[in-house]
Amino acid sequence: MVINFRPKLFDTLPGYGRGPFTQDLSAGITVGVLALPLAMAFAIASGMSPTAGIWTSIVAGFLIAALGGSKVQIGGPTGAFIPIIYAIVVDYGVQNLLIATMMSGMLLLAMGAFRLGSMIRFIPVSVVIGFTNGIAVVIFISQVKDFLGLSIDKMPGEFFGKMEALLGAAHTIHLPTVAVSVASLAVLLGWNRMATRVAWMRRLPGPLAVLIIATAINGFVHFPVDTIGSRFGGIPQEIPPFGLPALSLGTLGKLIAPALTIALLGAIESLLSARVADNQIDDRHDPNQELMAQGIANVVAPLFGGFAATGAIARTATNIRSGGRTPIAGMVHSLVLLAVVLALAPLASYIPLGTLSAVVVIVSVNMGEWHAFAWKDLTRYSRQYRIILLGTFFVTVVFDLTLAVELGMVLASLFFIYRMSDLTRVERIALEEHYGVEALSRNDGTPRLLAYRVFGSLFFGAANKLENLMLMQDGHPDAMILDMEKVINIDTTGLDMLQALHRALEKRGTQLILCDLNEQPASIVQRSGFGEVLGTDYLAGNITDALLRAQRCGPRDAEVAYA
Repeated sequence: MVINFRPKLFDTLPGYGRGPFTQDLSAGITVGVLALPLAMAFAIASGMSPTAGIWTSIVAGFLIAALGGSKVQIGGPTGAFIPIIYAIVVDYGVQNLLIATMMSGMLLLAMGAFRLGSMIRFIPVSVVIGFTNGIAVVIFISQVKDFLGLSIDKMPGEFFGKMEALLGAAHTIHLPTVAVSVASLAVLLGWNRMATRVAWMRRLPGPLAVLIIATAINGFVHFPVDTIGSRFGGIPQEIPPFGLPALSLGTLGKLIAPALTIALLGAIESLLSARVADNQIDDRHDPNQELMAQGIANVVAPLFGGFAATGAIARTATNIRSGGRTPIAGMVHSLVLLAVVLALAPLASYIPLGTLSAVVVIVSVNMGEWHAFAWKDLTRYSRQYRIILLGTFFVTVVFDLTLAVELGMVLASLFFIYRMSDLTRVERIALEEHYGVEALSRNDGTPRLLAYRVFGSLFFGAANKLENLMLMQDGHPDAMILDMEKVINIDTTGLDMLQALHRALEKRGTQLILCDLNEQPASIVQRSGFGEVLGTDYLAGNITDALLRAQRCGPRDAEVAYA
């Protein structure tokens, strides 16, 4: 197998000049300042330090842009990872999270190398919407503590534990924190609304605007609320030391499931983001290259204290709207974050956690496709769609994302099998409609020839459709014709049923004739040796030819040996 490793950056460099660079520089600066509050907010919500979020954006964002399969993808920590990362931190600790992230990176790299990127598209939209909305609810719930300033020492990772902790601490609501959170929320909503009408406001993203305002006011007034400085000791104004996380061989086995979860969500979200970007810039991303870049980024980021990263839909869309058209914009976005950390890190100590919580609340509300839950929309689709959507949503919120995706895929597969089975049918052909057929019936009224037309796919879920033909009530005809023109596929179970039908007919002295086989059914019939068992005289090109051959079939002795 040849691994095709070719980042999109290589395709954009030829002919790259001052004009495109100016656009990418402007877009990169815009996305960089937007990424700063989001990186810190997502990290804190995930149970990590804001420093970890920033360096995830710097390191992983640079590598995803430089090595990725999309021209405009912006990588970094995302809201979708919050419940997963938080649960891993609670259950296994930060060091094991970093190891699980590196393991997920290796999985993503292997998925891209083995060209499995296109398989992510096989996940049904009902599953995607279900777990996306479920994640949004989990993120919203995770922000209640910081938004209200509740006194909870350690927030549980699972749903029922969280709800019990929140209800038990409801009496500890901190009014100054609530005031800062609500004010930040109001400013953010107002800024986003006014930015649609005021040109200069559009140049400053709402999350950054509210961050600057809240930080500046708190720097002068010193609200009695938790800040990055009071909880995390601020953000170091330096590059973190490079090093491997502490590795314990005994825990590697336990981290396989978390690593698979991170890899699965990272692959889904990054490729969904890339597909959305393709529609906006009229381009086509390379899914396998994108997965390899995501894998490399998730292996390297933990070496600088970072954690899981993937393609970020909101930041990617901002990059496109700001004029970014090449991977240079994503690389600039990371360098902007690096410059901000090295120059302005001390000011981060004044950022209220309630303000960052308000930012994440808006992100959680905006990431959900809530219209999909409207009864009017639900009733437009089948019952199977509703079961998959609501089931995936419920399991994501109450239990686990991985379990939710597994359940959604199993349900989707079962419903697909049922639907395909329902579409497969066998209909009797009225032979009187075909010319050249003589002596259709014997003297006792039983038919000499029987013919059936098969529709659909003879696969494991529909092979039983042939069972009724084994229980013929029409005596012992000389031949039975199966017109296979409308059969698009036969799997090994379907082939086994054809062979079983042939054996049952042979015992009654009836010859089976197959006609009009399409390419795939004909291939499996020949490769399996079943064609030799039937004989070339009983594989006809069309129904007319089959009828002529069937007329030559004389009465056969019952219990003919099956060769």
